[in-house]
Amino acid sequence: MKLASLPNGTRDGALVVVSKDLSICVSAQAIAPTLQAALDEWDNTAPRLRDLADRLSQGDAPGAQAFESGKALSPLPRAFQWADGSAYVNHVALVRQARGADMPASFWTDPLMYQGGSDGFLAPCAPIPLADPAWGCDFEAEIAVITGDVAQGCSLAEAEAAIRLVLLVNDVSLRNLIPGELGKGFGFFQSKPASAFSPVAVTPQELGLHWRDGKLHLPLRTSLNGTLYGRPEAGIDMTFSFPQLIAHAAKTRHLAAGSIIGSGTVSNRGADGGPGAPISESGVGYSCLAEQRVVETIRFGAPRTPFLQAGDRVRIEMLAPDGQSLFGAIDQVVAGPGDGSARA
Repeated sequence: MKLASLPNGTRDGALVVVSKDLSICVSAQAIAPTLQAALDEWDNTAPRLRDLADRLSQGDAPGAQAFESGKALSPLPRAFQWADGSAYVNHVALVRQARGADMPASFWTDPLMYQGGSDGFLAPCAPIPLADPAWGCDFEAEIAVITGDVAQGCSLAEAEAAIRLVLLVNDVSLRNLIPGELGKGFGFFQSKPASAFSPVAVTPQELGLHWRDGKLHLPLRTSLNGTLYGRPEAGIDMTFSFPQLIAHAAKTRHLAAGSIIGSGTVSNRGADGGPGAPISESGVGYSCLAEQRVVETIRFGAPRTPFLQAGDRVRIEMLAPDGQSLFGAIDQVVAGPGDGSARA
């Protein structure tokens, strides 16, 4: 089952069921007006949504229309909670190296996680506002899950059972603001502006054998200005599974239905166990600019790849083995300080 939210003049959009090939959709308003409403009553709404999805696939869903992913909102245009982990410890090691921070051994056994802003997410094809290029704007291609209600102190099995939907993320980061903020000892805030999520959220069951062990086993593709930049395998080098991340988040608190838990930047080591190589050198590339800049610093003494500038275009997508887009694409252009959207 695949779900999306289309604009309807409200903050939370209108829930639709989308076909497997993302070509058509049908309104789910008779079942739940929004995705959050569906998640709040999942035991009741999920069977009805699955039935509607079956009827859509059989051509028996009155009111079906073309699905235009470029016009979709993030599936949850706002959420009660957005907590982003850092499950790919290779990425953590590289970015910490870039800012001269130590890498404690506990990072391999206890997940990192920060609580991001969730009062409003960018639409998957909306511009990335950048008021000041000196902030060092970067994309971060990630996987995320949306949960149902999760009890404090849940087991890993309970955490896995609470996963309702899977989606992609562009966790926008302002790299040059991060060291100063973390140096204050109180975490990210200004350096983590609004994120964007894929047009479609997908149930784990829909992903079949690609979803196993609480991980998504397919390459995550990122293109920069039309050129493939990264295609790391999301199921490889993921130190902490989604059930582990959820259980970590729920150690001291209950998680409400509609909580989004992110994987952190998808990152693979190189064949030699090192940091990995760019696509141009037969590697799998990277899911953010920061990793390539670290590798360049190691090799050349300084980074050569600039951060995002106005007009740069980032596309994040995951394809099935048959080439079909599973979630639709996050496809965003950076809006510079002269663009009104950069001040929104």
